[in-house]
Amino acid sequence: MIDWKKEAKSWGIMIAIFAFLYFTGLITPIMGGLQSLLLKTGIKKPKITLVDKSNTDFSYQGAFLDMEGNRVNLEDYRGKAVFINLWATWCPPCRAEMPHISDLYDKVKDTENLEFLMIALDKELAKSKNFMDSKDFSFTSVHASFGLNESLQSQSIPTTLVVSPQGEIVFYQEGMSNFDTEEFRNFLIQTSKK
Repeated sequence: MIDWKKEAKSWGIMIAIFAFLYFTGLITPIMGGLQSLLLKTGIKKPKITLVDKSNTDFSYQGAFLDMEGNRVNLEDYRGKAVFINLWATWCPPCRAEMPHISDLYDKVKDTENLEFLMIALDKELAKSKNFMDSKDFSFTSVHASFGLNESLQSQSIPTTLVVSPQGEIVFYQEGMSNFDTEEFRNFLIQTSKK
């Protein structure tokens, strides 16, 4: 027989804990941390296959603001291999994969003709800047202050794509992954040489 009082008390405690985490803003970093641990296990790896936007040309139209408010033109990346990641501070999976992207960046940053473009999608630049300032990531980030062109439109975040020096999308993935794998590092290095 079910003890309804005990059951209601258990549910009340769980709801109170969730409400506390939600209203204090702690739920996002906690979920991000848990998902980052999941990525560290190696269970979620990037699938180096072309999905959805396969073999499509990348549009270099558009501009962003760096975290200091300076304009960054997408056209400046033409002719280079570019690792692009769309993220937001309110997105736990985005937060989860960022330490792994930072580790990846550290390992390939000296690769000639390879750039990283981390694009923040928060409504306000200040929110993205405050988040980046609080972290010790080695990559830099820009803010989508002027919106996104059709090549960067996505159904969900995080979204990651790799553009070849010839301007073709050669990798596209919606959802989080641990991109800091030997296979993916080699893929980026080879893409930058094409």
